[in-house]
Amino acid sequence: MPTKLQQLIRDGEGLTVEFKRCTNELPKSIYETVCSFSNRYGGHILLGIENDGTVSGVAPEAVKQIKRDFANALNNPQRFSPTLFIALEETETDGKIVLWCYVPLATQLVMFGGKIFDRSADGDVDITRNSEFVAMMNDRKRGISTESKVFPYAKDKDLLLDKLIPIVTQLALSRNERHPWAKMTAKEIIRSTGLYKTDIATGNAGYTLAAILLFGREEVIRSCLPGYVTDCILRRDNLDRYDDRLRVSCNLIEAFDRIMDFIEKHTLDKFFIEGVQSVSVRSKIARELVSNTLAHREFTSAAPARVIIERDRIVTDNRCLPKYPGKLDAETFMPQPKNPLIANFFVNIGYADTLGSGVRNLYKYTKIYSGGEPELIEGDVFRTIVPLVSSGNFVRENAQISYNVSDNEKTIYQLNDTVQMYYELNDKMSDKTQSTHKKRNKMSDKPQMSDKMSDKVSDKLQMSDKMGNNAQMSDKNSHNALLTHLRRNGEVTAAEAAKILNRSAPTARRVLSGLVAEGTVIATGANKNRKYKVKR
Repeated sequence: MPTKLQQLIRDGEGLTVEFKRCTNELPKSIYETVCSFSNRYGGHILLGIENDGTVSGVAPEAVKQIKRDFANALNNPQRFSPTLFIALEETETDGKIVLWCYVPLATQLVMFGGKIFDRSADGDVDITRNSEFVAMMNDRKRGISTESKVFPYAKDKDLLLDKLIPIVTQLALSRNERHPWAKMTAKEIIRSTGLYKTDIATGNAGYTLAAILLFGREEVIRSCLPGYVTDCILRRDNLDRYDDRLRVSCNLIEAFDRIMDFIEKHTLDKFFIEGVQSVSVRSKIARELVSNTLAHREFTSAAPARVIIERDRIVTDNRCLPKYPGKLDAETFMPQPKNPLIANFFVNIGYADTLGSGVRNLYKYTKIYSGGEPELIEGDVFRTIVPLVSSGNFVRENAQISYNVSDNEKTIYQLNDTVQMYYELNDKMSDKTQSTHKKRNKMSDKPQMSDKMSDKVSDKLQMSDKMGNNAQMSDKNSHNALLTHLRRNGEVTAAEAAKILNRSAPTARRVLSGLVAEGTVIATGANKNRKYKVKR
């Protein structure tokens, strides 16, 4: 059992800690506690612990069903508003199983069963009919985050709902074929996830800033947040300026893919076998970096978020309101989402993991990728530093490498045959980068050329690079490539599609989801066994 949980048990129940007896099924009162923690300060819930701290444990045969029931209830819009995405974690002490979770503080009022619960001492209190307490709670939450701000004049035409809702629905179903979004309309999905609400204080109803950031047209986002942009920079040879640059100012759903593609374009990859599946280590790391950069930033700041790729590391930084300033420890830190609505939406569509799991994955896969550990430093700027594989020590031939992923698990990872291909691709890209650098230096000798014009030249050179043989496919070409493969071979999985397109797994799933949404392709099977076929 983690040291943090042991300390919580010793300290006993309180304002942010709740013990629940749980043997074969969830106690009904757990949902009131989730609601009250969401509305007050957040907190830990431990199942299989008596009120006095005695460990009674959860029946091993009931663990799987309890986890499923908990997740389904929190994601059911008929029970929770807005819906929450929190997963129970499993640990063991003295031979007994304990389930636990951390409930983050929500940025808007959370209701369970149509009621509002608040936390008082070590109990959950129904304050639904107490207008004074409800008003005080609204006042507290108004200063937490800006993602819940209502924009009453934002209309449907300002969002790309027709384009993106079918895609995010398919992404959610690819993770869970019983996902409630399958039976919801676009408006129901938006409302159930807290992206459309009524501000009790003002009476204004409308789309929230979170909705605009996730689905908005670029010009609409710019009118709400003029400073919103994510600056992606390659700084490998030209250390004073950059070798390649991409400025992303579109909605978060499309921004995720663009930034993932930028990282994949300029970094080497390792493939390994985890269980029976081949997994891209780089994609695992990039996914955590990109989701954190997009979902956990303070959007009121005009400072851009940045993703900087250097010779031996990737550095990401974005403005935030720090909760625990300083360097974070994976074992002891308490996860606190900066924008829970956006974070929960990302979890639903597979762009992020549940709170806390992402940090653990970042440590796990960085160790596998480069042998080092990431650094996460929280301040007015949240910075993440991930060491990279350098071409000098990257294994060129197939090899089997054994890593201790945890104290209890030893997994064998096998590098993929495509390692050599990535070396050749990297060498070509390096030559192209040098050529680009020389052209830019010649142009900088001309006094009449401003930095702004130099940036435009860089953008054009970057566009030219994308049109080369090493460029990744456009969405249209990706659609055509997959359709051709399907007509010849009958079916394809998301992992196979990623290899065919030479793109990340999330991008491949998005392309496949687009084909499903168009009615060209059908999906069969559940989750990891899901396959895609041409519709007859």
